[in-house]
Amino acid sequence: MAELRRIDVGEVTLRVAIEGAGPLVIMVHGFPESWYSWRHQIGPIAAAGYTVAAIDVRGYGGSDKPEDIGAYAMERLVGDLIGLRNALSPDAPAILVGHDWGAPIVWNSAFVHPDQFRAVAGLSVPFSGAPARPFTEVFREKFTSKGLFFYQEYFQQPGRAEVELEPDLRRFLTLFLTSISGEAPDGAWPVKPVDALLLDGLQAPSALPAWLTEADLDFYVGEFATGGLRGPLNRYRNHEADYAWLSPLAGRKLAQPALYIGGTRDPASTLFGQVADPVAMMRHFAPSVEGHMLAGCGHWTQQERPAEVTALLLDWLSRL
Repeated sequence: MAELRRIDVGEVTLRVAIEGAGPLVIMVHGFPESWYSWRHQIGPIAAAGYTVAAIDVRGYGGSDKPEDIGAYAMERLVGDLIGLRNALSPDAPAILVGHDWGAPIVWNSAFVHPDQFRAVAGLSVPFSGAPARPFTEVFREKFTSKGLFFYQEYFQQPGRAEVELEPDLRRFLTLFLTSISGEAPDGAWPVKPVDALLLDGLQAPSALPAWLTEADLDFYVGEFATGGLRGPLNRYRNHEADYAWLSPLAGRKLAQPALYIGGTRDPASTLFGQVADPVAMMRHFAPSVEGHMLAGCGHWTQQERPAEVTALLLDWLSRL
């Protein structure tokens, strides 16, 4: 069983679920999740001879939750992983695995600091190199300028989403998690006007999918009930800062061994329709990438397809 520890990583203290002994594998979750999203992978990877450290990203769960928006810039989150690597594996570089927002965090950690991280795996969100422009410009061109709702635009104004979502966390988590899962019907994530609320038009499922139990929801609700959503949402409010940090690296390749796992029913795998083939796209920026697309899988990759994801990770790790 994983041990929950609080580890000082420099700017903040993170809660980390740690199990096993051997080379360090750091696992980084996305929104709105926690270390718990890796619950199916921690034990098997530890048993294969690794130290697994699944973090609560700053702002989540048992980790510190700074108030300032700038505290959630990519550069700061990458710094947290460097601090964790130094604390747990000071003499050897770590391996990174991330999902959803955790994928850009680990891609960019390996991209900017190849001396610290020797291999990297990303789930759901592919790596597309140093940004050519802030992502705010992309979604405002594609959605906002056309009068269409896009959730990341909705998250830009501090407090707006928090006021909608925090009063009924169970409803928010149920609708959000199920509406972009592989089992969701077509149209479950509706097209709606730019002034809509996040949950407008989302329908509660008649029953939870097999991968998400009431006990899982209990855990997630408890995590966000104590810390709220400000920290998690602040990550979305740093696109311009992230662009300013990463854009000078235009043209650099991600040189380390890389693994990508996406889902054919995950809108993030195609970067919301911008990319037809995420694996082919990634090869321009990470030449060594090995890619897998899971048929029918939605956004919550390692929870929806735990056995397949675990097997792919173990096989990849064994070949590093």
